[in-house]
Amino acid sequence: MSSRRKVLIVSESDTFFDNISSILPKEQFNPILHAKNGGEARRQLLENDSDILLIDSPLSDEHGVLFAENFSETNMGILLLVNADMYDEVCSKVEDHGIVTLPKPNSPQMFYMAVKMLAAMTLRLEKMETKNRSLQEKMNDIRTINKAKWMLIENQKMSESEAHHYIEKKAMDERLSRREAAERIIEKYEL
Repeated sequence: MSSRRKVLIVSESDTFFDNISSILPKEQFNPILHAKNGGEARRQLLENDSDILLIDSPLSDEHGVLFAENFSETNMGILLLVNADMYDEVCSKVEDHGIVTLPKPNSPQMFYMAVKMLAAMTLRLEKMETKNRSLQEKMNDIRTINKAKWMLIENQKMSESEAHHYIEKKAMDERLSRREAAERIIEKYEL
């Protein structure tokens, strides 16, 4: 996990991109990439992942709201900028997707605060995802070890504690993890 957040700004306006880029400190947000429309942004996202997606709606080739919704299932923080007269309508439509909306025009300070909140949110999501993967791995280890135990109980007529001890001893003797030892036992009895 990096403390720098990668940003993709989708806006047909070079001025908008330059203004936003100047607000975001390079030591916190780098690289800051620019796409002029939805198609170009999709291509860039296929080549490089981003942490934060900033969309200056409307886009020249598609509706900014639909574009944002298409990426709402990713871990990117999404900030959608819409005209002030459409803010309430768009905000109520996209907030269930976890998309942050700001009206245009807006102050640089408000924009910076919104981007900082998205950066914090993406970092938190990364940490939760890492923890979730770790828990999934532990659950898979337990399932594999339990399967090996039951195979030993069935095939070697061991008690559960004897099977558990056997797996631990095999792991220690062969310098394997308990899961690797269990996988070898399963392979032996599944043949």
